[in-house]
Amino acid sequence: MVRMPHVSAGVDSRCPRCDAVLRRHRESPLHTPLALALTSLMLCIVTLTTPFLTVRLLGQSRESHVESGAWAFADDGLWILSLVLMATVALVPVLRLSLRLTVLGGLLTRQPPPWLGAPLRWHEHLGAWSMLEVFLFGALVSYTRLVDLADVQLGPAVYGLAAVVVAMVAADASFEPQAVWDALESRGIMAPSPPIKAQRPSAARKPQRLISCHCCRRVAPAREGEACLRCGTPLHHRKRNSTGRSWALIIAASILYVPANLYPVMNIVTFGQGGPHTIMGGVVEFIETGFWPLALIVFTASIAVPVLKLVGLAVMLICIRQGSTRGLRLRTRLFRWIEILGRWSMIDVFVVAVLIALVRFGIVASITAEVGAACFGCVVILTMLAAEAFDPRLMWDAAAPQPAHAVPGNDRTE
Repeated sequence: MVRMPHVSAGVDSRCPRCDAVLRRHRESPLHTPLALALTSLMLCIVTLTTPFLTVRLLGQSRESHVESGAWAFADDGLWILSLVLMATVALVPVLRLSLRLTVLGGLLTRQPPPWLGAPLRWHEHLGAWSMLEVFLFGALVSYTRLVDLADVQLGPAVYGLAAVVVAMVAADASFEPQAVWDALESRGIMAPSPPIKAQRPSAARKPQRLISCHCCRRVAPAREGEACLRCGTPLHHRKRNSTGRSWALIIAASILYVPANLYPVMNIVTFGQGGPHTIMGGVVEFIETGFWPLALIVFTASIAVPVLKLVGLAVMLICIRQGSTRGLRLRTRLFRWIEILGRWSMIDVFVVAVLIALVRFGIVASITAEVGAACFGCVVILTMLAAEAFDPRLMWDAAAPQPAHAVPGNDRTE
């Protein structure tokens, strides 16, 4: 338990044990995020409805939009990448901003609707899956490849994308979910009371304990499995079956990581010449052409970060099993970096999406997506899900003195 004293605006409250940010105190927790979210949504709609890039080659031209890569993936038979691209670049950013506007706008009304907690819950769950800034970097890498092949013109969506990324960064920095949850509770907006069910004698005898909600962070006495009084999320002392789910996702991602690097991610043919390109082949190509910064970005995002995520999470799980007390703060910080950097591995998938949407000129020049891109996209998604399933508090639990009947590595609730 950490009791946070009242502090002035602009100061962050941090955990004294692992230095994690517990709460950011803002001077205007409702009005400023509302204005920035509205600006971001307007820019996002403009970006998604205007031309992105136009390529001209030997008298032929082809125009693309931000989501055009999704249709190109579908044409190449990679439906999973089509759905991922459409969701992360178009649907989730618009939906998340709309949910934020709904909650903040509703709180500023005289009588807020009683259902505002539900959209805020979905807003929090969708946070990691909005990837417009990652797509912007992927488009930059794609542009450097296209300028050597044809005449490339930037559309208004390029400038709109840069503007919306800046606006969304500012909007996220000003938005503090804890302040919004507190505002909802102060206005009397709580989760609907669940229907009363007859409890078994064993369940009724279980004592209540202080449990922090995984969604709204409200700390209150409750029993395992009961619903949070503020947001309705089932309460658990620790994430259920965290180690088992994390291991399963890590193993699946590790298996797919091999074909993701061995098989080509795209096939480039220009005037009848060319062939398949792997992820590492793209890095080598950037080095040979002198684009060292882009080679470093692609290598870091597509090769180094996935390895860091897989190895880092595996080491943490092993340390939990062994009850290791070494480097707890370092491991906790490493986990936070894994969470932050996880989605940036999608850069290579977005590079392929931009290229295949534009370069479709038949025998003159064509770029098609290959199975390696689908495998790599699945690796990124699985590692993100593994990080979400992992509970870093288990590392501290395993390192603490335990009673004789406790087994290190189990997701204990006592």
